[in-house]
Amino acid sequence: MSTVEKTIDVDVPVRSAYDQWTQFEEFPRFMEGVEEVRQVDDRHCHWRTKVAGVRREFDTEIVDQLPDERVAWRTVGGEVRQKGVVTFQSLDEGHTRVRLAMEVEPEGVVEKTGDALGILDLRVKGDLKRFKGFIEERGQATGAWRGRIRPSEGMNPLPADGTRSAPGSAPGTTGTAPGTTGSAGPTGDVPTIPGQVDRSSHGAGFWPPADRP
Repeated sequence: MSTVEKTIDVDVPVRSAYDQWTQFEEFPRFMEGVEEVRQVDDRHCHWRTKVAGVRREFDTEIVDQLPDERVAWRTVGGEVRQKGVVTFQSLDEGHTRVRLAMEVEPEGVVEKTGDALGILDLRVKGDLKRFKGFIEERGQATGAWRGRIRPSEGMNPLPADGTRSAPGSAPGTTGTAPGTTGSAGPTGDVPTIPGQVDRSSHGAGFWPPADRP
């Protein structure tokens, strides 16, 4: 797998930056090659991408989500294998540091060639730069979901109490719906953000290493 990690500082409060990232269906507005993201439920999304003329479809599952701190995901089916985590660090009342770490398995000739040329690294850097421009220009998120998804919940179906809402709506609560079908995504440890310290009860080997209320 290829690993990439990038960081950018955005000139908005941590809540605004985090809330915008929870609006997955808005990703095509600042992510290169992403044609559509369809929210299936609080935990799952279906993606359609086109990179260097190659179209792919795949499903992702949120495995850890903590408001104003992190969103971690993995693929669970389709033509793409990846896993990653994005974290949010408040620098002060109006500035936030966003860090994105991903592991991606290049599938075809085009992807493997692009990987060798460092295309993934450039794409992630560009996506974060466009995210910065998008949220700073607006000044506030297009929507928000403030629910909590814990790693320990795994693939077990739980009552779906929360919904992703527009600004000003009541915050959602943690919930899931039955999982999607398809081949299992990558297993084992997933990328971590350099400098994170594991102070959770799961130990240093559990991902992502961060505090878990």
